[in-house]
Amino acid sequence: MGSVQIVTTILAAAITAVAVWLAVRAVLKMVAVIRLGQPAPERFTDKAARAKTMLVETAGHTRMLKWGVVGAAHWFVMVGFIVLSLLVLEAYFEVVTPTGGLPIIGHWTIFGLATEVITVLGLVGILVLMAIRLRNRPNRPGGRSRFTGSTMWQGYFVEWIVLLVLIFGLLIRGFKVATDHFEYPLWATPVSHAVGAVLPDWQDGTSVAAVIKIIISMTWLIVISLNVTMGVAWHRFLAFPNIFFKREPAKPAGSGLGALRPMTSQGKPLDFEEADPEKDQFGVAHVEQFSWKGLLDFSTCTECGRCQSQCPAWNTGKPLSPKLLVLSLRDHAYAKAPYLLAGGGKDLTGEEKATQAQLAHLDVLALAEADKPLIGTAEEGGVIDPDVLWSCTTCGACVEQCPVDIEHVDHIVDMRRYQVLIESSFPSEAGVMLRNLENKGNPWGAPQNTREDWTKGLDFEVPRVGEVDDFEYLFWVGCAGAFEDRAKKTTRAVATLLNEAGVTFAILGEGETCSGDPARRIGNEFVFQMLAQQNVETLNEAFEGREKAKRKIVATCPHCFNTLGNEYGQLGGEFEVVHHTQLLAHLVSTGKLTPVQPVDGGVTYHDPCYLGRHNRVFAAPREVLGDAIEGELTEMPRNSERSFCCGAGGARMWMEEKIGKRINVDRVEEAMSTGAKTVAVGCPFCSTMLSDGVNGKGAGEQVEVIDVATVLLRSVKPEQQQGEKEATPVAG
Repeated sequence: MGSVQIVTTILAAAITAVAVWLAVRAVLKMVAVIRLGQPAPERFTDKAARAKTMLVETAGHTRMLKWGVVGAAHWFVMVGFIVLSLLVLEAYFEVVTPTGGLPIIGHWTIFGLATEVITVLGLVGILVLMAIRLRNRPNRPGGRSRFTGSTMWQGYFVEWIVLLVLIFGLLIRGFKVATDHFEYPLWATPVSHAVGAVLPDWQDGTSVAAVIKIIISMTWLIVISLNVTMGVAWHRFLAFPNIFFKREPAKPAGSGLGALRPMTSQGKPLDFEEADPEKDQFGVAHVEQFSWKGLLDFSTCTECGRCQSQCPAWNTGKPLSPKLLVLSLRDHAYAKAPYLLAGGGKDLTGEEKATQAQLAHLDVLALAEADKPLIGTAEEGGVIDPDVLWSCTTCGACVEQCPVDIEHVDHIVDMRRYQVLIESSFPSEAGVMLRNLENKGNPWGAPQNTREDWTKGLDFEVPRVGEVDDFEYLFWVGCAGAFEDRAKKTTRAVATLLNEAGVTFAILGEGETCSGDPARRIGNEFVFQMLAQQNVETLNEAFEGREKAKRKIVATCPHCFNTLGNEYGQLGGEFEVVHHTQLLAHLVSTGKLTPVQPVDGGVTYHDPCYLGRHNRVFAAPREVLGDAIEGELTEMPRNSERSFCCGAGGARMWMEEKIGKRINVDRVEEAMSTGAKTVAVGCPFCSTMLSDGVNGKGAGEQVEVIDVATVLLRSVKPEQQQGEKEATPVAG
């Protein structure tokens, strides 16, 4: 060992010791913070499925590859980070001697070839990612970026570290080639040989390049260890457990889609009949009241901004960014952690749990952080502004796009639950809706005895449950379908088509009440459970004696479809629920409905969030439209899983939109840009919002918003529909 090797060995050992010590300290701190969260025992079920999903999503990059070039570049960088860690390990042998290498595999030609390919592709990948970050920098001309609000120096730092590590890896190999100490043939490592051809015959070059590579790598480890909230770096470790512990590992998309996470206290579903606000947690009032998985979510955020780029609130000038919400909760959790770890915190009555002695040594900043309200305005020092909390439509675009399976919607609704149930703090206009749900069983406050008025004038009888001995489907009409004029046309169209196809069905009539969707998503779990338990009891009675496969419900509202099919199981209601577009597609494909006159004028389709993104029903509505229209369906730029929200979800249907551009107007402008004369929808909320948007643009005479069922009925029974179409050219 020469003098150079002595110096390089000492330097490598010293910086590695410091980095490892800091990294261990950082990991222990992160674990301690995450453990502050509430129990979540359901996250440990079905470990085999969880492991499989984690491997598929990480190795296959299934979420990232939705972004094409970005996903491919990131995959090469990820593989490079994992595989080329072996070359960082090899550098420790090379600082000791220029001819050093990994034992056993270090001399295999296949190892040399693999690492050569990965190095080159990793270099290409990181350069692509650097170019994309620079092109989308927040201060660029032309509008807001998905990186707005991200800690940009951290992103640049990580990318430059990756680039330099890859470059010095090639320099190490190049010096070995130049000094004739390289083990691999030219055909396996052409780039390394090319680099070696231009480097001098410097015997110590390998050791010097190796120690620089180690210093760069350990500098990265030191910096991230001193910045435990540096998600752009830590996600490469935390993504694996975060995906493993996702809510529903078997789901093909984001596991936070579909059903909401039940309201829990100490990890157990809350029973409102026995719950006590002084003993049980009602929603989330403090950051430590999130589950430990929630705190892991916040720690894992990569700050990539994919959620932000897809969020309808953010894209229309609202203060909500799912990314910035998560980052605010993350930063607050870690700033408050010293206080919590010292024993601090408020009990459910608001009393301090720690003694003065426990808090005496704490930093004043940690104590100040502990005093911040979780929800509050800037003047109140709140972590999350109320306008941020109430801007969410729960459309799920953030969850669907997140590459590390953060469950934004669950966290937002948990915070809403506390505000509604304990603080009685929510947009005032939504109070009318909640009172109507409690007193009238529907958000419009319509008399219950008018639930069947939509059946008047039909040329066939609509049977009620109890009036017929048997039926194949229970037709869940929903509140909009029973009371809202535009939605009633859809209800009549679906009933007419089912009758035409010979499908036996029955309705509950006055026995039906609201599914509870708007109550649950605004945060009023008490009203939701009251309505849901009543409906479950009614439905179980209607299906008494039937196995689940024969307890079939068809619903025209995606919100009812989602609630009945995904959430009533939490309350003992197990049913097979289909959306009307799914049933109609089946009836057309089996020849029970036959379109005879294609609908012309150009048609585009708007994917409802709770039908498409939340429940992955994309094909059925398009199949129905494909059979019923003339020519090809004209897709909007944002469609299918990237469909843009209409603005009505998350109980926003009953709240004023006072900030920024109206979401429905943004979506209508996109629909109108296709040139289509008909905008087909599959949701009564979407129908209302888009019709209002069309009328607001003054385009009511040119563009019609109608349900997929109405499009099909016009094709199946054109004579019957012609009069209605001429009389009401615009749904509204």
